[in-house]
Amino acid sequence: MDIKWKIKRFEALSATELYDVLQLRTEVFVVEQNCVYQDIDGKDLKALHLIGEDDGKTVAYARLFKPKDYFDEASIGRVVVKQSYREKKLGHILMREAIYFVKSQFNQTKITISAQLYLKKFYESHGFIQTSETYLEDDIPHIQMKKN
Repeated sequence: MDIKWKIKRFEALSATELYDVLQLRTEVFVVEQNCVYQDIDGKDLKALHLIGEDDGKTVAYARLFKPKDYFDEASIGRVVVKQSYREKKLGHILMREAIYFVKSQFNQTKITISAQLYLKKFYESHGFIQTSETYLEDDIPHIQMKKN
């Protein structure tokens, strides 16, 4: 596994890169999690897009927001790893990269996320703490978490 990381604004994404990102997000968030929801939410236009590729194929992704573009603090969202790469702990590498790019691109260390509840321990391992009660987002239990 030799992951190459790219960070791009929406306008800089090629049609193929955008297609691959949307395909991965749909594969996991809609099909695998059996959740019909509006993935194309207008926020992609404001985000920085962190793409992890292995041999030219998109296998990991997250979108990053500067403060006030999603939450008051900087934010990381749509964190997703292709199922066949999860046992390789790529999710942890993706989060480290996302946190690094929030700091380097936005000069921010305070980060807020809306996390699926079942991933609480995963995000805690990256320094996030729960800051809300459980709520439903697209019929999936979520919690707000913050890293200072």
